[in-house]
Amino acid sequence: MSLFTGKSTRAMQSVMPAGAMLLGALMFLAPAVGSARDSMAPKEQSNTGDLDPNQLPSFNDQKKGRPQSIFVSIQMAKGYEVEWDSFGRKGWYTQDPRLKAIDPGTTVFAPDAPAVYIVFEVAPLEDPASFSALWFLLDQSGKPAAEPAGRDTLEVPGHERYGYLELKKPADGNWSKGDYLVKVFITPLGQQPFHAANQVGTMQFTVTDQPAPSKK
Repeated sequence: MSLFTGKSTRAMQSVMPAGAMLLGALMFLAPAVGSARDSMAPKEQSNTGDLDPNQLPSFNDQKKGRPQSIFVSIQMAKGYEVEWDSFGRKGWYTQDPRLKAIDPGTTVFAPDAPAVYIVFEVAPLEDPASFSALWFLLDQSGKPAAEPAGRDTLEVPGHERYGYLELKKPADGNWSKGDYLVKVFITPLGQQPFHAANQVGTMQFTVTDQPAPSKK
């Protein structure tokens, strides 16, 4: 529903004073926040809002076979690879190759790690969508910095299922050590990818001098 629905304007005119009529008209014309069918895309925000991370799903513990939001699976990893049988028989090719996470579930990384990956699978999309991430360094009280440390967006075509987000280390050096909060967004193609209304969950990772060894 993209517009406020109430009594008709004609009915309002018969019972409301002029000031109330003006307020009612403004409410009638105001689009609902987060509507996917608004005629104008919501303005991108440098600060994505004051949503409490504790009130949103945490995807850190999600495993394959336990879907959450539209994700069949979503995991942090040290990288990804394309599964060999995604390409079918010799001479055949698929536009939706299956992605396999490298060391899935890794949430602790070294300061010189080139990137942190979020590898995901969704149900086949009917329409294209943008999957996005903002990541923030947390202070000692657990509050995220005012500005994100980085951002990434991936446009996933319709009828595809697999993708990844690449959280790259700073261009001017290594990661700052500490804990990071990742905000995950899903947005209809064409809308601003980082609007607070489109945030669907969070993830967390840590940068330290002593990361866990690779999983065998």
